[in-house]
Amino acid sequence: MKMRRMAEELTEAQRSALIDRLRALKLDLEEQLASVDTAAKPVELDQASVGRLSRMDALQQQAMARAGQRSLHGRLSRCVSALAAVDRGEYGLCRACDEPIGYRRLAAYPEAPLCIECQGGGR
Repeated sequence: MKMRRMAEELTEAQRSALIDRLRALKLDLEEQLASVDTAAKPVELDQASVGRLSRMDALQQQAMARAGQRSLHGRLSRCVSALAAVDRGEYGLCRACDEPIGYRRLAAYPEAPLCIECQGGGR
């Protein structure tokens, strides 16, 4: 027996507010990526100016910056995809089941490509 879908289509006011939030999020992610790019640059090998422990610390910081950079790139990619869905008139629909994604989910995660059920593998 299938569970009844609880998500309803977005109202025009909700859709508009979410799209504005999505555009602002895209700009914010682009700014964050610009600042992280500097920290993710290769660490210099000059042992004369930087001691071994300092270099190891710098390498660790670089690795963390690169991980953060990958995460930001992924979220930015999902934002761009969501904005493309807006242009196609498909924003707010699950890519897997084509059912509406709940407003509460989109309010928390405006670039969400899947409804809660599909995200959790329930389908």
